[in-house]
Amino acid sequence: MLKEFKEFAMKGNVVDLAVGVIIGAAFGAIVKSLVDDVIMPPIGMLLGNMDFANLYWVLKEGTKAAAPYATLKEATDAGAVVLRYGAFINTIVNFLIVAFSVFLVIKQLNRFKKAEVAAPAAPAEPSEEVLLLREIRDNLKR
Repeated sequence: MLKEFKEFAMKGNVVDLAVGVIIGAAFGAIVKSLVDDVIMPPIGMLLGNMDFANLYWVLKEGTKAAAPYATLKEATDAGAVVLRYGAFINTIVNFLIVAFSVFLVIKQLNRFKKAEVAAPAAPAEPSEEVLLLREIRDNLKR
């Protein structure tokens, strides 16, 4: 059983999958930083200095401090139950960027596969009989 597990774990597909998951996690961190630190601040600025990460609705008041809360941190520190829809918007933007990136990678892979299939092989040299028949045809035309 241990031998079978070792063979399974060392197959190329499993190793490739592990590498893909690791690179995907790193790519996800890059996209999260891109969205949180590069894309959303200018959008928030255009919408009146709005910080999407700080958008929330209070579902239930906290017991430690009275509302209204100026920030999400104040609300959560007071023990309020909040719906963090700003973080959800950021996550949607993250997903759209990752999905679009994966789409572009798959599109390029498909293009390369089509190019390999579409490239015809060099035509084979005609056989001795075909060359002889062509010569006869050409002589008959004269």
